[in-house]
Parts: sequence; structure tokens; C-alpha cells
Amino acid sequence: MLTILGFAMIATFLVLIMLKKMSPIAALVLIPALFCVFVGKGAKLGDYVIDGVTGLAPTAAMLMFAIVYFGVMIDVGLFDPVVRGILRFCKADPLRIVVGTAVLAAIVSLDGDGSTTFMITVSAMYPLYKRLKMSLVVMTGIAAMANGVMNTLPWGGPTARAATALKLDASDIFVPMIPALAMGLLFVLALAYVLGRRERKRLGVLTLDEVLVEETETVLVGAGAGKDVAKAGGSGKDVTRAGGSGKDVTRAGGSGPGVDLPDEPGDESFQGLDPDRPTLRPRLYWFNALLTVALLTAMIMEWLPIPVLFLLGAALALTVNFPHMPDQKARIAAHAENVLNVSGMVFAAAVFTGVLQGTGMVDHMAKWLVDNVPDGMGPHMALVTGVLSIPLTYFMSNDGFYFGVLPVLAEAGQAHGVSAVEIARASIVGQPLHMSSPLVPAVYVLVGMAKVEFGDHTRFVVKWAALTSLVVLGAGVLFGII
Repeated sequence: MLTILGFAMIATFLVLIMLKKMSPIAALVLIPALFCVFVGKGAKLGDYVIDGVTGLAPTAAMLMFAIVYFGVMIDVGLFDPVVRGILRFCKADPLRIVVGTAVLAAIVSLDGDGSTTFMITVSAMYPLYKRLKMSLVVMTGIAAMANGVMNTLPWGGPTARAATALKLDASDIFVPMIPALAMGLLFVLALAYVLGRRERKRLGVLTLDEVLVEETETVLVGAGAGKDVAKAGGSGKDVTRAGGSGKDVTRAGGSGPGVDLPDEPGDESFQGLDPDRPTLRPRLYWFNALLTVALLTAMIMEWLPIPVLFLLGAALALTVNFPHMPDQKARIAAHAENVLNVSGMVFAAAVFTGVLQGTGMVDHMAKWLVDNVPDGMGPHMALVTGVLSIPLTYFMSNDGFYFGVLPVLAEAGQAHGVSAVEIARASIVGQPLHMSSPLVPAVYVLVGMAKVEFGDHTRFVVKWAALTSLVVLGAGVLFGII
């Protein structure tokens, strides 16, 4: 019964948010509360919620102060060179923009933290997607999948959990998997290319020469002054910068028609990367760069807990860059909406995970899946583990899967002569889909900053992320790794 109710609770949640019948926060709270009553453990709901909140409180604190820290770093201009480099590569070509999103997300993912990756990626790419009227779910989907592949780094979490659960060396799990993971990343880049071509066909390309690129960057990134810029060469069509006058911009190339790109001066997302914004601190650039490097190094080396590191980093960044109290308050207020949205979602998710684990539903679901593996599949338990990791890491937390389910799968595999290290390698292939799970706090940073409905993101990304995981698994089998 608990198995059926567990799957029913998850299915109900996903259906309601994808159909937009409930907001994610309401669904994360009310649906598990209702099912807790169905299970007959309504009296213990408070205990389950408190346990869930206690478990996720450090994550919520980390996200709150990480958003403040990276928000301040964006305000003061630390990532402006990255943005300018991406813009020079992307220009105004939707294909290049989508591919650039995948590349940027993969590079930033090297720090091992999904929230950091999504904050930087969205801050850099959102203005381009918004200005060119591109699909924002393409941005969130590509970023989530690229980060999911890179999340398998030894310091990213899943590999370390698998190594700990099975008492293995993380390098023995990760290093042999590099070719398969590389194929997964190449698939994400290829998918970005295909989706980019689709966006290019839908919208066309705004063709600019090298002289106009610099001026267009100002328009795309910030709410610049209204001023017309005519294209001097190429097809002979006029390209007008959409300034205060709100004139049309003609897309030359493809079948795209002329599209009006308004300045939207009230949109804080554009103001945030305005090259003339008053929050810039060019004299403190190297201080901020060194502080960020030191923070990420300390995080990777685990010198202090991550929430403590971001708390200290945010306090130091605010104090040095904005020594006056009114300025500090203004920066905190500017990022308060993102902080509230993300932290609220995390605490709501704590209700969902608390009930799922407290009632025992998650354990029964995992046991049912393992028990229903056919006996003839015993010698292929590594492949079975890889396939099961895709849905299980989506419906469960990484801790629940790697510490609760993986040891059972490894024991079943060893009984049929399959080594624990092969089981461990197979267990990380589900991460591209896992990063879009409603139980992953970082995904709420992604959709919140991109102003995308969680249901829309889920509906778009699930099929592509599952396919990416299968590509990694298939490459692992093909190369003899799994």
C-alpha cells in the first residue's frame, strides 16, 4: 500500500504542477500532507515536517547567502567580462546563444555547485533570450542537463556518495567514466545545436557587423538610451537599435520577420548587467575575483561547511564593496525576491521529502523496484542499476538513493559476480535528469531567476534529460566501462 501511495503522491504532484493547477510551493506542501493523512499517520505530520526542515535547513541557508553573494558579484561587475565574451561569440544568433548556454553552464559547473552554475548562467544569458524573444525553457533545460552531466565530478556529490556508500575510491568510479560522460556532454551540445537551429528558424538572425556588435551588446544587456544604428553592409537591410523609441529591429536571415524588441526599462534583469550601472566597482575587481576563487577553493577542499562559507563570503563582499549601510540594504533588497522564492521553495520541498521518508513510502518504493528485477538480469545488474538510477534519482534525493538503494543493488550484483565499482559507475548516469527533480533545491534557483514556470521546465526537460542519461549509460556499456 505504501508503495502505491508513494508513486501516487509523486504522480499527483507532477501532474498538478505541469498542468498548472497548483503552484509548486502549494503542491509541495498540501499534497504530501494529504497523503500523510491517507497513510494514517496524520498525527505525525508535524514530526515529519520538522525532520525535513531540519535536514534541508543548511541547504536553504547556503542558497540564501549564495544568492546574495553572487548577486553582489554580478552587481559589481565580476562576471561582465564573461558576459561580453559570450555575447561576442553568440552575437544575436539564436543557435550560438543556445550552444553558448551549454558551454557556459558546463564550464561554471566545474565548481561542483548547481546553484552557483545556474545563477551565473542565467544572469549572463537571460537578457539575450529575453531580448530576442527566445524560449526560456530551452535555456533552463540546456543549463540543467549540462550541469547534470558535470555534477558527476568527484566533488559534485553523487560520485562521493556512491564511493562512501560502497566504501570505494571516488577516482575508481569517476575516472573510467570520463569517456561516457564526455559522450553525454557532447550529446547536450548536439541537442543545443538542434534546439538552437529550431529557434533560429523560428526567429531568424539579427545580422550585425563587428562594429555594431559592441553597441548591440549595450542594448541586449542593459536598458540603453534610445539611438538608431544603421547596418552599413551585408544585405542592405536597416538594423535599428531598439532604444527608447521602441522601433522595430529587422532580422536579416532565415525566414524570421521583423520583430519589435522594446527596451523594457523597468526590468531589473536588464538593469542588472547594464555596463553603466552605479553598483560597478572596477577598482575592486581583483579583490572580488580573488575572494570568489578563495571561496570556491574552500568549498571544494571542504575547509568549512558550505553554508558557513557563503555566509562569511556574503558578509565580506557586502562590507568591502558597499561600506555604507544604505547601500548594503539596497543590495540585499535587490536580491530579496530571489532569496525568498528559493528559500520558500526549499522549505516547502522539506515537507514533501519529510513525508516521503518519514512514512516509509520511499523505502517501500525502492524495495519494490529492486524486488521486481527479473532473476535473469542478475549478471547484468550494472545495466539494471544504470536504468533504475534515472527514475529513482528523479523521485528521490541523492542521499536516499545512494545510501538507501545503491547498497542493496550492489549486494544483488555481487551475488551474480558483478563488482561493486561497476554498480557505482552505473549509479551516476541518472544525474542529467536528477538536476531537474523537484527535490533538488538548485532547480528552483534556475527557474526562479529565469522566470520560468516549474511545470513548463519539467514538461520540456524530462524527455531530453532522460535521453541524455541513456546516452551516458549506452556509452558506458559500449566502452566496456559498465
